[in-house]
Amino acid sequence: MTMNSHLQAENFSLHRQLESLLNEARINEDKMRRFDQLERQLIGAGSLLELLHLLLSECKLTFGLEFVTLALVDRENEASRILESGLGSDTACSGLTLLPTPAALETLYCSTHRPFLGVFSEAQHQTLFNAPAAAIASVALLPLTRQGELIGSLHFGSANPDRYVAGCATDFLERLAEIIALCLESALIQERLKLAGLTDALTGVPNRRYFEHRCQAEISQARRYRHALGCMFLDIDRFKRINDTHGHQTGDEVLRSVAVVIQSQLRAGDTIARYGGEEFVVLLPQSELHYARQIAERIRRSIEENQFQDHSGQAIKVTLSIGLSMLPAELPSVENQQQAERLIAAADQALYQAKNGGRNRVVCAGSVPLATARLSAWRRIFRPLSARKRSKRA
Repeated sequence: MTMNSHLQAENFSLHRQLESLLNEARINEDKMRRFDQLERQLIGAGSLLELLHLLLSECKLTFGLEFVTLALVDRENEASRILESGLGSDTACSGLTLLPTPAALETLYCSTHRPFLGVFSEAQHQTLFNAPAAAIASVALLPLTRQGELIGSLHFGSANPDRYVAGCATDFLERLAEIIALCLESALIQERLKLAGLTDALTGVPNRRYFEHRCQAEISQARRYRHALGCMFLDIDRFKRINDTHGHQTGDEVLRSVAVVIQSQLRAGDTIARYGGEEFVVLLPQSELHYARQIAERIRRSIEENQFQDHSGQAIKVTLSIGLSMLPAELPSVENQQQAERLIAAADQALYQAKNGGRNRVVCAGSVPLATARLSAWRRIFRPLSARKRSKRA
């Protein structure tokens, strides 16, 4: 009887161990499945913004975490410009920090560049999460490296003190960190290529294609939040005379310099683009008419007062004519593209008035009937660029 009891107890113990091992195997299998699914999503991300959404939102859902944050090294504000051009929402990028140098991450990981799993330390980790007091009990910090250099850091925070324990399951996390770093590098390369196709090669500012995309996005934001939106059309006066007198090389330099001067008068959220030839266009989000006009006048004066010179040092007098239009406060129920066409057409028609009124001035589109603006301006705008050059305004 004693022997049977002993065997039964041993059998029961083995059964429990087997159940524990099977349960652990099921947990690991589920973990592998979730890791595999996430990896496929990361590799298939079509943009930097989509990749960030996966890291900051999907990771939280996939792994049942309370907090996920990401720090990226952005030495030349490249990621910032990419996200701005893609209109990354605050929600999509919530939890993202851009660092000018990797110094803070080097301090965090010392020289090991290996994941850290363990107890949450308010002194060391609070700035990574900015979480409420006592909300995080354990953390996993994943260094993201490429070719031995830290490019970022991904942070998991859990309310469960046993979720992340030192030395436990680092293989999964190291693999995940490698894949994320590779995906980030690939996404940045792809975004650089996209931006190259949206940048004017001569002046370095965005081109017309970028502006048309941005204009619709800004109109969408303005309509949603009922913000003012201004649009300026700017044209260099008598540019053909500059080319004929001083040569096309000087003309190109004038275009580059004018773009720099215009940019210097704009805010971070404003958009400038070269629209074609000697024309530039600017979007002024969240700017009422009086403020938009102040910006336009400031740009006009800056160009007029700037000291332009040709290659021999001879002074060149350069001025701008500017047409300004505002997105109507009460918008009819039409598509954003149509609103963009009307906004640009009104600014272009106001520019014609500035030209006809003597040049080197700012004209607002309020006095121009919108129907007339659309009829005259858009017939010209949508002609081929070569045809536009033949009928170029002076």
